[in-house]
Amino acid sequence: MKRLIAIALLIFASLLTAGVAMAADRGAQANVPFAFNVGDTVFPAGDYTISQAGWRPSGVIEIRSTDAKHATLTTAFGDAAKPVNGGELVFNRYGDRYFLTEVLCPNGGLSMQLPTSKLERMVRINEARLSTPTQVLVAAK
Repeated sequence: MKRLIAIALLIFASLLTAGVAMAADRGAQANVPFAFNVGDTVFPAGDYTISQAGWRPSGVIEIRSTDAKHATLTTAFGDAAKPVNGGELVFNRYGDRYFLTEVLCPNGGLSMQLPTSKLERMVRINEARLSTPTQVLVAAK
């Protein structure tokens, strides 16, 4: 049963990525000057494109480096609560670790929050003993 669910999710993700080219104009581009996490995946510093997966809003976004060496699909939910004029990526910082938490790009049709991963919760608990977490904003086009 677990295998069937995993295969179904893989097929679903494959179908969603096929529509990314059509949704490229509805995304955000940003240069992130530090390594960061999306869920349990670590991305190096660099240029990234964030877009909705598929040709219609689905709650799944794709984060891909411009050189296409690093990519992931992740779930996102609702409209982010912060109104912004331009695009922004919002990161929670714990010590020297950054976690992507929001994609705010109203011009590109993306204003969504990412769920907190188990890894981020664990890092937050460990870091809470040492200092207060901060948020870091990165401009997106």
